[in-house]
Amino acid sequence: MDNSKVGDKRHLRSLMTRHKLLEVAKEIFLEEGFQAAVISQMIKKANIGYGTAYVHFKGKEDLLIVLMENIMEQFYEIAETSFFPKSKDEANHIINKQANAFLKMAEAERNMMQVFEQAIGISTVISDKWKAIRMKFIQRISKDVVYAQQNGLARAELNHELVAKGWFFTNEMYLWEIVRNEHQSSIEEIAQTITSVYFEGLYL
Repeated sequence: MDNSKVGDKRHLRSLMTRHKLLEVAKEIFLEEGFQAAVISQMIKKANIGYGTAYVHFKGKEDLLIVLMENIMEQFYEIAETSFFPKSKDEANHIINKQANAFLKMAEAERNMMQVFEQAIGISTVISDKWKAIRMKFIQRISKDVVYAQQNGLARAELNHELVAKGWFFTNEMYLWEIVRNEHQSSIEEIAQTITSVYFEGLYL
């Protein structure tokens, strides 16, 4: 018997088990919320042996972290938009488009984001994960600010890391407001307003 084929089958089965557990975990988190969700309930519903399940995930926090990474990756793709503007107008257009897409994503993923917000407030592990996600965004924004400064589009005397933090925290504040469905204005208006304030403060 070909050992590589056996290995491939085992690997495929392992991936399928992991995927099944994540799917079921998502369902249960959405039904129960983070606090009430129990991993044993997830394992039972996925119809997977306990031993097998614990090979993949140590607990419900592990499961939620993967679900968080999957969703935040979509947000991060927005932050990764190519940023090489040749003019102020072009920079303004890209930034406004990013802010809009970022906040629209919060609306699209509202239900799962509500579970994340609950978990961030309860679990240190999830809270630390969120801090790491936040830092990834801030570093990316910081890179864009440096590009604008080096190309004479933005004020060079400003600390790019502080500017990046300020911009991300503004977006994050509105993100959670949208997740809670507490926003009074349209997403377009919010994006336009925060972009204008940020842009006028940073760009020459």
